Amino acid sequence: MMKQESVQQRYERLKKAVNHYRTLYHVYDIEEISEAALDSLKRELVELEAAHPELVTPQSPSQRVAGKPLPGFKKVKHKVPQWSFNDAFTPQDMREFDTRVKRFLKPAFGDVQPTYVCELKIDGLKVVFEYEKGLLTTAATRGDGTVGEDVTHNIRTIESVPLTLERPVDIIVEGEVWMSSKNLAAINRAREKNGEPLFMNPRNVAAGSIRQLDPAIAASRNLDVFFYEVARTSDPPPATQAEALAYMRELGFKVNTHFTTAHDIDEVIAFWESWKEKGRAQEYWIDGIVVKVNEKQYQEALGYTGKAPRFAIALKFPAEQVTTVVEAIVLQVGRTGVLTPVAHMRPVEVAGTIVSRATLHNEDEIKRLDVRIGDTVILQKAGDVIPDIVSVVPELRPKGAKPYEWPTNVPECGGDGSIERVPGAAAWRCVNIDSFAVVRRRFHNFVGKHAFDIEGFGPSTVDQLLEKGLVQHYNELFTLTEGDLLTLEGFAEISAKKLVAAIQKARTVELARLIVGLSIPQVGEETAILLADQFRTIDKLAAASVEKLEALSGVGPIVARAIVGWFAVKRHQQLVEDLKSVLKIKSPPKREATRLKLAGKTFVLTGSLSSMSRDEAKEKIRVLGGDVSGSVSKKTSYVVAGDEAGSKLEKAEALGVAVLTEDEFLRIIAT
Repeated sequence: MMKQESVQQRYERLKKAVNHYRTLYHVYDIEEISEAALDSLKRELVELEAAHPELVTPQSPSQRVAGKPLPGFKKVKHKVPQWSFNDAFTPQDMREFDTRVKRFLKPAFGDVQPTYVCELKIDGLKVVFEYEKGLLTTAATRGDGTVGEDVTHNIRTIESVPLTLERPVDIIVEGEVWMSSKNLAAINRAREKNGEPLFMNPRNVAAGSIRQLDPAIAASRNLDVFFYEVARTSDPPPATQAEALAYMRELGFKVNTHFTTAHDIDEVIAFWESWKEKGRAQEYWIDGIVVKVNEKQYQEALGYTGKAPRFAIALKFPAEQVTTVVEAIVLQVGRTGVLTPVAHMRPVEVAGTIVSRATLHNEDEIKRLDVRIGDTVILQKAGDVIPDIVSVVPELRPKGAKPYEWPTNVPECGGDGSIERVPGAAAWRCVNIDSFAVVRRRFHNFVGKHAFDIEGFGPSTVDQLLEKGLVQHYNELFTLTEGDLLTLEGFAEISAKKLVAAIQKARTVELARLIVGLSIPQVGEETAILLADQFRTIDKLAAASVEKLEALSGVGPIVARAIVGWFAVKRHQQLVEDLKSVLKIKSPPKREATRLKLAGKTFVLTGSLSSMSRDEAKEKIRVLGGDVSGSVSKKTSYVVAGDEAGSKLEKAEALGVAVLTEDEFLRIIAT
């Protein structure tokens, strides 16, 4: 058992890591970890400092703004100090912010209710613009808040930056330089053709473009700017932030129009809630909202802390990436006996849900990540919203953390617990495929959502039936009576009657669901539907040859051999015969595929769709004669890429498979 880190050790490691990643991100535009993951590390640091104020020093990353200017550029001393915002992550954080604001204002203004202006927090590069007599003279990066870098030569290439204002005013304004996702995709296509590495996100491209010595590069990137703050003006200053936004628009500055004035903190929270999903549909990246006290007189009274204004705060959207600590690595036995390593982690919120488990997939993945018990890891939710460990933060590894050693046996496998490596794969499996752990997982799958989908038949009920010996084979499930169920913990007469009714209803089953329920290795929901459409009866599938199976789009040699091998086992043949005696198996409806709109087309879905669920999209494709596959190959016709599309999108681009946006997909399936 590894010795627990002290608070002091954890704090020092956090400071070192945050300083390292902040310097890379803000000074050199290198994003080794995502901004969301860095936010998570910073938040842990701030929470440690709040709990242990004796640790805080002026050198802490929480006490300063960004980093030092990049060497090689002309330095510009800001006439108005530049600040960063403190972060909020939850409605409760915002209510506490509201309470602090009112408490600070009370001595001078009494019990007042300030209004708040809510603006979108654009994920780009902050630039400070100075105009003299209405003419652009200087544009500089934020730098360390006091000194920035002169990037005027590149800023002048951006069409949305006015070179001359509507009237000759002396003014300093702040804005965010950004790039659209569409432009990023076009740049990456060109870079791919030239064999150049692809850019990860538009924020990095925008920052890198502004810091080029050759303005032609910035001009070619089609950058854009939103202006959001008046730092100083020779005109009478606006009385509110809302008026400041209108004032900038009058002068010719581009202001994001998606802002609102909230009369209380509940309206602020409602605005944030409404943009958590809408933000994904914009051409620019948004990572939250910025909330500012609207009244300038209140802003002046509130002032600043050492690093941030008291009158404003950034309310971040639920992070897609966070950091947490691996507390254990546990092997989970699957329905085919395959062992899956699962990281048990310190619970953490990611993308709006609390997560404490993440699959590590297999032995090779553990070695690739070099993840160890005690490691701080970057966790993400993307695409299918399955938690996934992206990488380890090596700077935070405790001393003495040892590489994970794959065991020689696993007690849950039964007998002597022997395990073996699956030939030609990265997976390990139980030698005894009839251990209780494997059998129970097969039964869980049989009654589960994608197989027989028996309402009210949960894992705990399955486990009790197996433990009491009430069932040993699938067909025996359909002979259960109310009396059998009443012997189980948690069952009364009404609940027993409902479950028996649900079991009897499940006697009529679609062929594809039966195939899923059989737990054939390598066969999931999509493959089962494909097999049902092609063979139409379980007997014809059982008699299929490897060659006939391989001829199907979406079925490769590994899957074909697994299917034939499963049906060749005598006890599996008996299992199927026993089920046929108690079930009514429905063949899928015949489709005149050649007459249907999507006949001969195979689709792969990745990411989340805003207009429909994944299952609804699959059904629409099948109704129109198309097929759906779970993996991308050269035979794939289209990959539909929703929000947070994952590795399937990358593979499609590598293979040259056509990629559809959600809007393009909707146009194709429109009738």
